[in-house]
Amino acid sequence: MIRAAALALALLALPAAAEIEDRYAGYHYPPVTTEETFTRVIAPGTPPAEQAVRVNFVTSITKAQLAAPESPRYVIFEKGANSDRLMIVALDDEVFRTLFRARAVLAQLTSNMRGTDFFRQQDLHLEGTLYDMLQIMGFSSLVLSDGATWSHRVNFVAGG
Repeated sequence: MIRAAALALALLALPAAAEIEDRYAGYHYPPVTTEETFTRVIAPGTPPAEQAVRVNFVTSITKAQLAAPESPRYVIFEKGANSDRLMIVALDDEVFRTLFRARAVLAQLTSNMRGTDFFRQQDLHLEGTLYDMLQIMGFSSLVLSDGATWSHRVNFVAGG
């Protein structure tokens, strides 16, 4: 009886999984308003990339944005103990005005990504998407946000 009460108290003291997942909501982006799960495994047997690969991926995109003549319209960054949560947040009121516009930006990133050596070597250049790449890289989630009113989370679950 005492053990059961102690266990119940311990469980109440622990934050819920949703609270842990949303610890960046309200700081980096508004609370998540919509969510989806991506389960396709396009390259079975490919081990997830290590943390350094995810960090380098984000750093490369950021460097390219900052080297361009125009100011970036969105920021991309990773968070989490293993840098496994990706966030893309709009910096103006137009680029991600809707989730559809945000997905169009992802389609453009997919286009650029398909030209990489990795996607050509893996023969993924015709059907691979940014979601596939993020899952292969070991990201657990992606949050897209207009930075003002909405956020959309994509959870990556291999073969879910």
